[in-house]
Amino acid sequence: MTTALVPEADTSAPQAFPAPGSAEQKMRMLYDVNKNSLMRSLLGWTQGDRQTAEDLVQETMLRAWRNLDILPDDPRAARPWLLTVSRRLAIDMLRARSSRPTEVEDDPLESIPVTGEPLEQVLDRQVLRTALAGLSATHRAVLAQVYFLHQPVRHAAEVLDVPEGTVKSRTHNALRALREALGDR
Repeated sequence: MTTALVPEADTSAPQAFPAPGSAEQKMRMLYDVNKNSLMRSLLGWTQGDRQTAEDLVQETMLRAWRNLDILPDDPRAARPWLLTVSRRLAIDMLRARSSRPTEVEDDPLESIPVTGEPLEQVLDRQVLRTALAGLSATHRAVLAQVYFLHQPVRHAAEVLDVPEGTVKSRTHNALRALREALGDR
């Protein structure tokens, strides 16, 4: 993304704030002299997001307004302070974005897949519970370890205090018995 920035003001001659001038004039001069360099820096720090960069320039200028009395009289001399403030604002913005969940698009409800009717899901669970209740305790225990807790055979063998081959054969027999029980339903 290429952005055309307004050429920066000529900085060959020193530009000081009008001595008896108002705070508004001082702020206008500060903004006119430094806006382009702030914008260039912020575009880099925001990966080219122009709106965010413009928001951060505004926030930087607001902070400058609040601290106008401590800024140097030469608007070019205030640039390091302004760049530091804008950099810190950009970092804070990136941290805030990374600390909250990723934003997602609002998909139409029609495009979200439906896994079935809620009543059917409840009934399916009830049928599965009844079928599991019909298995022996050893078969239920091995299915719980391997399928419900997603444990590897080795870990299931350790937990159940049986050899790995026994876990495999019990799993096979439990699934066969479960299929038969569910086939009846």
